Amino acid sequence: MVPEMVKPIEILLVEDNPGDVRLTMEALKEAKVVNHLTVLKDGEEALTYLRRQGPYAHATRPHLILLDLNLPRKDGREVLAQIKAEEPLKRIPVVVLTTSEDEQDVLKSYNLHANCYITKPVDLDQFIRVVRSIEDFWLGIVVLPVPPQNGTR
Repeated sequence: MVPEMVKPIEILLVEDNPGDVRLTMEALKEAKVVNHLTVLKDGEEALTYLRRQGPYAHATRPHLILLDLNLPRKDGREVLAQIKAEEPLKRIPVVVLTTSEDEQDVLKSYNLHANCYITKPVDLDQFIRVVRSIEDFWLGIVVLPVPPQNGTR
């Protein structure tokens, strides 16, 4: 049974590389699941958005966050730590999607309660396959919590 009105899945992509943003958007464009993608380019902006502060006071909380580690202003490790420490945000699944293969980054991300850690492939076709596999798993198989929408934080 297909519902008549499907609410879009809200995805927050925190990525400063325009090429990776474009590739992620292309891969998600062919989604089987209706989704809405918000792209933010640095860690400070991501936290402001998630906390619904300033220009993001009425932002919709995401169902899923795709987070790069190497971000300007506030890196992804700090963003992840703050997301997982704040009550209204900590249940939002965070997929670390980064170029870093450093074992310390992997360990630190999981210690900070990342839901998974994926290294971005350099090859274009493999990158698209990775994004589609994230989409298939997180948006097609996993039951995501409904993000809290009430309150300012």
